Amino acid sequence: MKAVVHNRFGPADVLRVAETERPGLVDDGVLVRVRAASVNPADWYGMAGRPYVGRVSTGLRSPRQPVLGVDFAGTAEAVGKDVEGIRPGDEVYGGRSGSLAEYVCVRMGVALKPSNRSFEQAAAVPVAAVTALQALRDNGRIEEGQRVLVNGASGGVGTFAVQLAKALGAEVTGVCSTDKVELVRSLGADQVVDYTEDDFSRDGERYDLILDIAGSRPWSAYKRVLNPEGTLVIVGGSKENRLLGPLGHVIKIRLASVPGSRRTTFFIAKITRPDLELIRDLIEAGKVKPVVERTYALSDVADAFSYLGEGHAHGKLVVTVP
Repeated sequence: MKAVVHNRFGPADVLRVAETERPGLVDDGVLVRVRAASVNPADWYGMAGRPYVGRVSTGLRSPRQPVLGVDFAGTAEAVGKDVEGIRPGDEVYGGRSGSLAEYVCVRMGVALKPSNRSFEQAAAVPVAAVTALQALRDNGRIEEGQRVLVNGASGGVGTFAVQLAKALGAEVTGVCSTDKVELVRSLGADQVVDYTEDDFSRDGERYDLILDIAGSRPWSAYKRVLNPEGTLVIVGGSKENRLLGPLGHVIKIRLASVPGSRRTTFFIAKITRPDLELIRDLIEAGKVKPVVERTYALSDVADAFSYLGEGHAHGKLVVTVP
């Protein structure tokens, strides 16, 4: 099969489309013919070999996993004997490492895709939407009527976080740049703060839950606007720290927030079928929609990674697999 591979770490020009071995079917797995995939910050880090501390698991000198990607949408080519609820020919979506390829075999992270969305739109959902859901529900313990701030509301996770927080009954404030204000407002945000014009940490507002996706502010800023019993969920951080990456921001926040009653937490999302099914139902009900900024051909995947690395994308970048 054709797949996007890299045999060394580096910028986007290390990527190439090559012939690789097609994955085999396992008893508890689904072999998916991929029709579309999307790229996430974790894919960029995997390509670049950063942060350096991550090479303990990804490979010290060269990538252990040469095929990139996690998000996918496509058709179930074959189904293992232990799998229930999915049949050959079903349109599915989910997450599995190595998804920037013609085929992927996935165990837990697969479900029937939203029937009212294309393969390209469905491929934009899994990692970003599941991360937003688990940040709000599991780590933020969101409750109806709470005030929620999403710092980094226009990216992949942020666009889903705004919509999911609204669907869960919260009052939502989104923080983004000037050119993305209307997008965030269109997703249902009750208030939108343009960080180039205003500082949300100085406007006197208070929040029960903050999602820190941008990783752009210190604990002192969040503490000013977070209620005494509130929660800060750290989702992302800056790429600038080559050694620790976003972990540098996480460590600073966690250490600074130790005194006091406010809770801070960091997590790595796990894609599961129940969460994919929940998100699918919300999409089919019209309560959540994926935001796709750009679509690329598989042969142009390096362009997608280059643009993702600039940090200006709003919503998701999708790669079609012919």
